[in-house]
Amino acid sequence: MKTVLINGKIYVERGVFAQAVYAEDGVICSVGTNEEVLAAAGKDAEVIDCGGKTVIPGLNDSHMHLLMIGIGLAQVDIGGVTSIDEMIERVKTFMEEHPEACKNGIHSVGWNQDLFVDDKRIPTRHDLDRISTEIPIVLERVCGHVVTSNTKAIEMLGLGPNSPQYVGGTFEFGPDGYPNGVFTEHACGYVNNTIPSYTLEEYERMFMNAMDYAVAHGITTVQSNDAGTAPVDADTVFKMIHKVYDEGRAKLRYHHQVCFHTPAEFKKYIENGEFKHGDYSHPWLTLGPLKLFKDGSLGGRTGTMRHEYLDDPGNYGVETTSDELMDEFCRMADKAGIQVVTHVIGDKAIADTVGNYERVLRDGKNTLRHGLVHCQITDLPLLERIARDGILAMYQPIFLDYDMHAVISRCGEELSRTSYAFGTLEKLGGFVSYGTDSPVEDCNPFPNLYSAVTRKDKNGWPEGGFFPEECVDVYTAVDAYTAGSAYAEFRENDKGRIKPGFAADLVVLDTDIFTCDPMNIRDILPDITIVGGKVVYQR
Repeated sequence: MKTVLINGKIYVERGVFAQAVYAEDGVICSVGTNEEVLAAAGKDAEVIDCGGKTVIPGLNDSHMHLLMIGIGLAQVDIGGVTSIDEMIERVKTFMEEHPEACKNGIHSVGWNQDLFVDDKRIPTRHDLDRISTEIPIVLERVCGHVVTSNTKAIEMLGLGPNSPQYVGGTFEFGPDGYPNGVFTEHACGYVNNTIPSYTLEEYERMFMNAMDYAVAHGITTVQSNDAGTAPVDADTVFKMIHKVYDEGRAKLRYHHQVCFHTPAEFKKYIENGEFKHGDYSHPWLTLGPLKLFKDGSLGGRTGTMRHEYLDDPGNYGVETTSDELMDEFCRMADKAGIQVVTHVIGDKAIADTVGNYERVLRDGKNTLRHGLVHCQITDLPLLERIARDGILAMYQPIFLDYDMHAVISRCGEELSRTSYAFGTLEKLGGFVSYGTDSPVEDCNPFPNLYSAVTRKDKNGWPEGGFFPEECVDVYTAVDAYTAGSAYAEFRENDKGRIKPGFAADLVVLDTDIFTCDPMNIRDILPDITIVGGKVVYQR
């Protein structure tokens, strides 16, 4: 199949643009003027007239949860609620409108107590009992690291005043000595399991809906951590995703990030599982890194810090994987030649994980491209260490939209000044990619790019940007979302640029991202999304 785009402003590299691009069988063959490209394509090509619009490489989200996006689209929306009462009313309304979907339990993600107008507390079982005491109800904080449940869910777990804590997580007790419904980190998984699973067919439908949603926002590749974190076992996730790709129904490229909870489980998959026998002959489906979790979140005050949270004295966060266990995972991955990427928020979690990686570097080089997912709270020496080691930083600039209102009160101004350091790490020569961690944030790349370029929240605050010395220009931001993300999956030589020999993943934009007012970047819409030379979305 031949595809030609003409009359475009086609981004080649910083400051360099072409007029047209020709792709055949999913690969870019020619980039240049209309005349050059049309001559190279010859006859029988599908020609798309861009009408002068800007074309960039397909956007590659370096860390998200695609299946969880699909699940979220099927659940009650509690994102952005400004009070516990509003959250309760939304769930009640959803129950009335979808009684069959709620008959065995309710689960959703999205509340954030810092957005509550008056009472900025974490909801408890007493709040959720106002919705129902007959079915389990589990509502996750937007970060996914704190969960609140009703009394029914607690009863289903068999928890009481004398119950021991879960390893790597906690549940809180109320003044009455009984669990109050608030769970953190690894404990969240236990209470989530009180909600009945969907059928495989339902998960597949949700996965397809999530694909549609992603390509409509210009995403052509997802590096997605569904296996090991979705509310269904990893084997089922692998099987379902293989089925979608084998049947030719996929609309984007999918790169697995796989979470294992024990070294024994990881060993099984290395010796006799997906890492040994998985069929990845489909060019759009690849098996990527081991994904680990080192700590929690800034908003939930569970990210592990070298100093206590200033607004919560005595709290240093929650370590979800011990240093010894991290070392064991990293040694196993190194022996098997498998990349490792780790969720790290706090400066202690980042420093400890860099240490884990350093102990398995090969001749001092990060040849397996181990990475830091989020990499939020840093000081300059830590950034220099990350850059020197060649460790990947998989940033989510959109996190600043909320975090800029919380990080100084939690971590202090000095440390905040060198955190979310997109600009500094680039200047140090670090390897940077962008993603959204969706559904923690919406997977729409353009608010994410806006955050990187302006460092302002959705309301345009602060006027000059949050520590504006860390702003990056549009070229740097687009490159991080394309070429940078391709590097994270070892594809920098055939993906992430509009060049001959590279994958024909392209996005035609309704607005010129390189010349528009930076405040308008967040509102950009894709007109056309192309994956492997095939139009998968057209507005």
